[in-house]
Amino acid sequence: MSFPRLGILGGGQLGKMLCQAGADWHLPIHVLDLNHSFPAANYATKFTSGDFRNKQDVLEFGRRMDVVTIEIEHIDTAALHQLVEEGIKVYPQPHIIDLIKDKGLQKQFYAENDIPTSDFRLYNDASEVSSAVAAGQLALPFVQKARTGGYDGQGVAVIRNSEDLETKLLDVPCLVETMVDIDKELAIIVARSPSGEMRVFPTVEMEFHPTANLVEFLVCPAAVDSDTDARAAALARQVTEQMGIVGLLAVELFLTPEGEILVNEVAPRPHNSGHHTIEACVTSQYEQHLRAVLDLPLGATDLLRPGAMINLLGAEDHSGPAVYEGWEKLLSLPEVYPHLYGKADTRPFRKMGHVTALGDTVEMARQRAAAAKEAVRIISR
Repeated sequence: MSFPRLGILGGGQLGKMLCQAGADWHLPIHVLDLNHSFPAANYATKFTSGDFRNKQDVLEFGRRMDVVTIEIEHIDTAALHQLVEEGIKVYPQPHIIDLIKDKGLQKQFYAENDIPTSDFRLYNDASEVSSAVAAGQLALPFVQKARTGGYDGQGVAVIRNSEDLETKLLDVPCLVETMVDIDKELAIIVARSPSGEMRVFPTVEMEFHPTANLVEFLVCPAAVDSDTDARAAALARQVTEQMGIVGLLAVELFLTPEGEILVNEVAPRPHNSGHHTIEACVTSQYEQHLRAVLDLPLGATDLLRPGAMINLLGAEDHSGPAVYEGWEKLLSLPEVYPHLYGKADTRPFRKMGHVTALGDTVEMARQRAAAAKEAVRIISR
């Protein structure tokens, strides 16, 4: 077959892994990002220097493509709307990116479509939030999220007491959510093609870094009963269908002690919670995203082996050129698959790579992932 010209907005680690997945098919992939220091630069068929937040850069890049997709949602969507008007296929669709990248609009979508989620209110700034607390309209504790621009734990504040209210409150347009009593945090990735075909990946269970507020550890399959697993998959499919997204949708879920499942938030792209699929599933999330946006038959999502994944984060007290301490020890571990993103500089809690570990059981995979975490430390020179 003759492949269309595919352009990816964003050259980070997700863009790199999309390029790696496309290489098996010798699929020509073009990438737009600021400069050649970005992880995807050496893996793209052609890398274009430009800013995906700049309308003109996106238009000039997109007009040379047949299909445009993303690895990050914080982009100039006005350009994407214009590309669609000019006849270029853009997946996920620009109006869905607009919806998802504004967490306030995202939560309103759940409320309007009877999708279970935590209670929330929208505020314009920190003073409005403080006034609501003073007036007895808002009770502590709560979680505050910036409506736009947040990523990897940035743009989130957990407000537990009056001191937090004074020191941690974000002075931006935001949503405030009731603090949910969480038994487990789950995630499910769903793929949907333009023709409406859908595939659901197995449920994963996530553990978050206590300081950085980003996923540090996940296991698949999740330790939930079959009924909970089926309800979680059905809810993820429902969100995907109601949004009508083309591409991947990563659906993050809260499971309460009472067994209720709530949608936390979603991402319209490959996601940290799907890294393990490269080794653990029949089709990786990256290949599946390519299949979806190119309207090719979607691949099977069956789990081949129980897996666990850890993020390789920059050491808390190091910034500068990255050094991977303990690399030889990590490589000595069985069924452990490291992925480095090629970022030249480390900083505290920066995602520098990930490791997937497989095993005969979830516990075996988890132990191997834990050993990998202990083996390597990312420091600076």
